[in-house]
Amino acid sequence: MKKNYIVIIAIAVMGLVFALAAYLYNAQQVESKNQLAQQHANALIPAHAIKKGDPNAKVTIVEFLDPACGTCKQFHNIIKDLLKKYPKKINLVVRYAPLHPGSDQMIAILEAARKQGQFWNVLDLMFESQQYWTVNHVAKPELFWGFLKGYGFDIERIEQDMRDPAIAKIIQQDLADGRLLGATKTPTFFVNGKPLPSFGYQQLMNLVQSELAANY
Repeated sequence: MKKNYIVIIAIAVMGLVFALAAYLYNAQQVESKNQLAQQHANALIPAHAIKKGDPNAKVTIVEFLDPACGTCKQFHNIIKDLLKKYPKKINLVVRYAPLHPGSDQMIAILEAARKQGQFWNVLDLMFESQQYWTVNHVAKPELFWGFLKGYGFDIERIEQDMRDPAIAKIIQQDLADGRLLGATKTPTFFVNGKPLPSFGYQQLMNLVQSELAANY
């Protein structure tokens, strides 16, 4: 009987030790993310980044995304809903993190569509049709062209504009900034310069609500 108690106590102590170690590790990770964001705050919102929402809003969400990322697709409507719910309080800044093969070409299409004032429409279309042009986590831009037809986009102009060397520079800058900020997965979010303590829907909502409460 006594041995059983000793075993139970030992197991309980080991559990507490592991729980404490996990807590300290997570706390260290959060602190490391915060330090990176603070040290490289100027890398969050460059002049070339596309923005949506009220420019005077006091809460800014910066998202590093990949058009071929399934989780980015899931969060796309969540972010759109936040912008609709708080049209004067929240704005969005999009940054690129093309981590899937072929995603850089999808971003080139986006940037070319941007020249026609169609960035957000094409981004919506990309996420809506993602399952048809992403094969085994690889983006296949040639499978996307068919979805653009019939929507009134100037396809020939997009094909021409996406070859602009300036677009490749934007992608490289976003990738470099992402590395500085620790945005090594997609989507990665920052709210008023603060990274999520850990990834997840509730963590994003909590941070957004915290910043809304602090600023309004």
